[in-house]
Amino acid sequence: MMSFKDILAADVHEVFMNVDEFSDMHTVNGKEMAVQLDTNEQIEREKRMAQNVDGIYVNQKLIYVAASDFGAMPKQGSTLNLDGKIYRVADAVDEGGVYSITIEANKAR
Repeated sequence: MMSFKDILAADVHEVFMNVDEFSDMHTVNGKEMAVQLDTNEQIEREKRMAQNVDGIYVNQKLIYVAASDFGAMPKQGSTLNLDGKIYRVADAVDEGGVYSITIEANKAR
């Protein structure tokens, strides 16, 4: 009999990271994997985004990846390559086998 934790672990790929339902395939640090881009949370964060006086602002994205696909959880301040674009990891949280990773890149206006 599967434990609740076993069921959740199976659901990471079968439900949450299912490319037919919630996720899309992206290249993360050179490796193809299912990724969810959370645009609703990103929109809310952008509303609170502060612009610096020099015209530089931070473009943030919130992504979800399966821990088993990604590997070790990225450290804050490390770099992450998403589809050939380099971002800085602002925050990363393990949410039961799924990493919630906030990435950001500076952009000039």
